[in-house]
Amino acid sequence: MTEPLLIAIDGPAGAGKGTLARRLADYYHLPHLDTGLTYRAVAHMLISRGWPLGDVPHAVEAARLVDLTRLDRTVLSAHAIGEAASRVAVIPEVRKILVEKQRAFAAQPSGAVLDGRDIGTVVCPDAPVKLYVTASAEVRARRRLAEIEANDGAGDFATILADIQRRDDRDMGRPDSPLKPAAGAHLLDTSEMDIEAAFQAARTIVEDVLAKRNKA
Repeated sequence: MTEPLLIAIDGPAGAGKGTLARRLADYYHLPHLDTGLTYRAVAHMLISRGWPLGDVPHAVEAARLVDLTRLDRTVLSAHAIGEAASRVAVIPEVRKILVEKQRAFAAQPSGAVLDGRDIGTVVCPDAPVKLYVTASAEVRARRRLAEIEANDGAGDFATILADIQRRDDRDMGRPDSPLKPAAGAHLLDTSEMDIEAAFQAARTIVEDVLAKRNKA
């Protein structure tokens, strides 16, 4: 039986880890989970039911109800949901429930690709491939603005940059599972890369790990 291939990808918002994860999952024919959507699903449920984001018992109930097979990216990608999710994600009880679900997803026979902010450090610390995808806050803000404008929206660069920096501070400063490179993670700075260059760089890393594993 072929050994499972598990790829753990971490990084801040807007660095390109989600797009990269989907490309890698498609290339290696692996199931993919954007773990950020699981926190967004909790936030969306709280908002939909009129429950306060800081209400721990309701947040825990929402986390238990999240179905990883029914995550609607279109609905959950809304900016307001992302902001709410970063507040929900600091609740330890919510993180514990969702991490258990994420680990169950990662334990598939073929392996999987998971991206988020604590995959290599907490969810899958033994993953053979760990990537930390990053980019400068300014580059990430420009990408976000371009994405908004491409969808006929309007945005302000300074406001978007401040929002990204605020989310970085919250993700990196939380006491439970802060965002940071995992031990043994390969750093991939995409500030000067387009998605194709980032994909090729990531694929080279994966292929190197596979080659070493096959020689063992």
